[in-house]
Amino acid sequence: MRPGYTDLRKGIDGLCLLVQSSMKLDPRQNILFLFCGRKTSIIKGLLWEYSAN
Repeated sequence: MRPGYTDLRKGIDGLCLLVQSSMKLDPRQNILFLFCGRKTSIIKGLLWEYSAN
């Protein structure tokens, strides 16, 4: 979970950039990233699922 508030209007690309820039992590890892907005009752999750078809 990222500390602080996140602008939950960000889409997938914006959240991926946030993970790369502020957390210094690769969003394609097998990690569930959680983001909380100003309203603590709302969260957004980001999880990369790799599918080798």
